[in-house]
Amino acid sequence: MSLFRRPVGLRRLHPTLGGIHSRNNRKVHARAQEFLQNHNPDYTDSQRTVRDAIAKLCADFPDPYWARLDESRTFPADFPATLARDGWLGICMPTQYGGSALGLAEASVMMQTISECGGGMTAASAVHMNIFGLEPVVKFATEEQKGQWLVPLIQGRERACFGVTEPNTGLDTLKLQSVARKEGDYYLLSGQKIWISTAQNAHKILILVRTTPLEEVKKPSQGLSLFYTDLNREAVQVTEIPKMGRAAVDTNSLFFENWRVPATDLVGAENEGFKMIMHGMNAERILIGAEALGLGFAALRRATEYAGQRHVFGRPIGMNQGIQHPLADSWMKLEAARLMISQAAKLYDEEYADGEYANAGKYLAGEAAFEACERAVLAHGGMGYAREFHVERYLREVWIPRLAPVSREMICNYIGQRVLGLPKSY
Repeated sequence: MSLFRRPVGLRRLHPTLGGIHSRNNRKVHARAQEFLQNHNPDYTDSQRTVRDAIAKLCADFPDPYWARLDESRTFPADFPATLARDGWLGICMPTQYGGSALGLAEASVMMQTISECGGGMTAASAVHMNIFGLEPVVKFATEEQKGQWLVPLIQGRERACFGVTEPNTGLDTLKLQSVARKEGDYYLLSGQKIWISTAQNAHKILILVRTTPLEEVKKPSQGLSLFYTDLNREAVQVTEIPKMGRAAVDTNSLFFENWRVPATDLVGAENEGFKMIMHGMNAERILIGAEALGLGFAALRRATEYAGQRHVFGRPIGMNQGIQHPLADSWMKLEAARLMISQAAKLYDEEYADGEYANAGKYLAGEAAFEACERAVLAHGGMGYAREFHVERYLREVWIPRLAPVSREMICNYIGQRVLGLPKSY
């Protein structure tokens, strides 16, 4: 049989990857891994408990699991089911609906750990909406609505998606073109949404549409309404968008015309949806930042392991400062971003409403994580391009927190205007 037809693993072709180390090298490596995984002296006891529990749960979902799903484009349904079984989908939800009523400080640690354990943005995105997405429901819905909507979400019996962004408006949320018209006990929704994650698998959607025309309101922020309703596929055309990474978690465009939504699915008061949706924006930025950090730390761990095991010219490549210094620099940048995310989450839990720390944390985490993933690929050399070593998957996924839910440039606009007092630049 021809050698070219035999499935030969890269580790067989690359024998030094087996890690023939001296006893001292193994000790140094073990200490480095312990430091990377557990060196969080600023964590509260509650945060440490969350991190330990989530890490143990994620041990059943290692890197090869996520790589297989990425290749087969299969939604990881058993992962959110496992989290739901242990009550984690309701980490921030009120206890009367089955939640744990913990803060965003704990939730951000949870999402970082999920991502850091190898699942990256795929694992995080599979449950991301459950963690923060229904904050407007918790804050503004009636008690009857909360009981009807939150319980099945926390129990994992229902999955939800989030519909705000549109093809022609992007981040200019106040110019949304999707509309809703009241007709008896229903609203008729017509329009389009784009970049809607998990819509192929979601049962519900939290959707923002305009109920009063823009020209009839005093301020553009008025006239928008929020609904939480069944994602009726007979009325909504859901089309998946092929994309660079995170193939296991679908991203979609939605098209709907005269979609009948019960008036009882309106969240809060009509025409006041924008202020409701803004309530969850800071939380989303903080959690996305935490997920980016997890991916960055996962890449850094992989690169550190490889640099300690790969021998060239009679010594591990990690001895070379050209390899070692960029990885050390990435750890410092990731830690600095983590502390900013931690501060932003703490302020959010204390009901601080401004967005400078949430936006800055998301920005810094996305940049630090991207650089760490890029450096992890480079530290692996040619092997970094191979799927077997996972860092190429990390690099494909780490683009997400740089682009969504708000761009780097818009964050700079926000900081320039709101913090530095400079003129509005857009």
